Amino acid sequence: MVWGSMIAWYLFLAGASAGAFLTSAFVEAKYPDSVKMRVAGRIIAPIFLGIGLLMLMLDAEAGLHNPLRFFYLVMNPGSVMTLGVYFICVFMPVSVVAALLEVLRRPVPKGLTWVGIVSAFCVAAYTGFLLGVVKAYPLWNNAILPVLFVVSALSAGLAATSLVGLVTDRERFERMWLIKKSHVILSAIEMVVLVTMLIIVSSGSAEGAASVASLVSGQYAPMFWGGLVLLGLVAPFAIEGYPVFITRKVETSTTSMVVSVIGEGGVLVGGFMLRLLVILAALPVVYL
Repeated sequence: MVWGSMIAWYLFLAGASAGAFLTSAFVEAKYPDSVKMRVAGRIIAPIFLGIGLLMLMLDAEAGLHNPLRFFYLVMNPGSVMTLGVYFICVFMPVSVVAALLEVLRRPVPKGLTWVGIVSAFCVAAYTGFLLGVVKAYPLWNNAILPVLFVVSALSAGLAATSLVGLVTDRERFERMWLIKKSHVILSAIEMVVLVTMLIIVSSGSAEGAASVASLVSGQYAPMFWGGLVLLGLVAPFAIEGYPVFITRKVETSTTSMVVSVIGEGGVLVGGFMLRLLVILAALPVVYL
């Protein structure tokens, strides 16, 4: 399989799908009156995952170009990819059923929700381990990358669901302090994990150091600092952190809404940029 932008989109959408489902479960437990946001998370989950799977199948170097790969995936339980297929085969129908029940305004059984929560975590983790098993690339093959992708998946799913809450039920959303605190905490954790991974990879090998250099000071530096760090991490951290920890006020102005939308959108952009840059900047170890 050739790793490129299509795979980056798949990893992002699958992770955000899992994050959206987990967000809806969190909203249901902590804010049962926030029906629109809960429904949004459950509808976003199967849509994002479905689009991601479609892009994976249309990948020119895999997918429909070589249909036998699908057979090999199912029949090779020792592969991380195969485990991912198993996780998705559970999560996808569960998320679809939950979304349909919400659309039909029928209660989602607690058991179904818990199956969705467990399988969503598995899908989010799988998107990180998928790259990590490729030992030839130091930027991929490290213990920190799966953690980084899981945190990013949670943040992206939360952002996608929060965007709907901002637009459809803003007054209620602005009072959901646990959601806002979660945004800030996830952004902070993602920044720390990202820095940790780059330090470890850079010190591990010459190829790893070259990959990190291409991100922080090389050809991918504008995308890294502008798209991932500034727009995807720092801006959301500041936008959500200011009202949560500084003013403690509920913002209702049009300007504050625009700023909040920029923050949530930035998280989504940053989530995709993270996966794209990790794929593009990876350099293989050369054995002489």
